Amino acid sequence: MKKINVNNSYKAVVIGGSAGSFQGVVKILSQLPKGFPLPIIMALHRLKHVRNGFVEALSIKSVVQVTEPNDKETIKKGSVYLAPANYHMLVERGGQNIALSTEPPVRYARPSIDVLFESVAASVGTRAIAVVLTGASDDGAQGALSIKRAGGRVIVQTPASAESPVAPSATLAKLQPDALVDIDGIADVLRRWLC
Repeated sequence: MKKINVNNSYKAVVIGGSAGSFQGVVKILSQLPKGFPLPIIMALHRLKHVRNGFVEALSIKSVVQVTEPNDKETIKKGSVYLAPANYHMLVERGGQNIALSTEPPVRYARPSIDVLFESVAASVGTRAIAVVLTGASDDGAQGALSIKRAGGRVIVQTPASAESPVAPSATLAKLQPDALVDIDGIADVLRRWLC
């Protein structure tokens, strides 16, 4: 794995996942150290009519507070923001605010991973780290490429360790990631880069 010289200029970690990603996210959030220095902003595909229980289930194992943000909410370091069901989530104003949108689904998904990642590429650029997890569609691949082109870093879950390898494979077809690791290694990469 390529070693990256990281300074303190990173602004956000964004995570995207679909089929099978819930357990992976639980694992990542449970392995991060207390006082993790960045906000984590996540778009996970889930059933649009299931509105309760998801945040609570993630919070049980997470060492970092997990919330579903409101529109125009200020982003705080050390917090986890999960896109609400059936809303796109974007990062605005140089990484300072969350925006929610009910624009049409992108690649049949709302929230769309690409929408989140592309907004982060536009607002944070070189100061972003994207994580692409298991998923049954290519949502996230184009957004990860946007972050990479903007000078940010990209971590991809190995397709072999993914419940559904479509998303990681589609991302690998578009770019060379800065780290390609099994789900068990993602939190370790983030710790080494950022803590």
